[in-house]
Amino acid sequence: MSPPDFSHLDNEGRARMVDVGAKPLQQRRAVAEGWLRCAPETIEKLRARALPKGDVLAVAQIAGIQAAKRTAELIPLCHPLALDVIEVTFALEPDRIGIRAVAAITARTGIEMEALTAVSVAALTLYDMCKAVDKAMVIEGIRLVEKTKR
Repeated sequence: MSPPDFSHLDNEGRARMVDVGAKPLQQRRAVAEGWLRCAPETIEKLRARALPKGDVLAVAQIAGIQAAKRTAELIPLCHPLALDVIEVTFALEPDRIGIRAVAAITARTGIEMEALTAVSVAALTLYDMCKAVDKAMVIEGIRLVEKTKR
């Protein structure tokens, strides 16, 4: 019995990296987002830069950028990519922090895993840096918002 026609399986059903060598180079862009739900007091401390671990947003931003650059080391079948840009931004709301990543590249394969990884690691970093003051935080809603190529 042959395995289903999945791009990440070989003829024997073993995992493999997809060969993208014959695909054309294209400009690709992906946007991902997620949320860290937290207590309003945590948001106030964040705004006042009064959290015990320092400038939480700056550290989480750098963590997200670095994570995007290392996605292929974290997700086994992802292609290593030389990103053109990765931007990680935050939006503070009364009871949550919005996390958004925009990644772009000219390549043969997509960039969505890098954007999703940036949001995920930025959220984990925020969680780590705020956990001393908020034990009930929840990371939620991490998703791909947009994926384009031209």
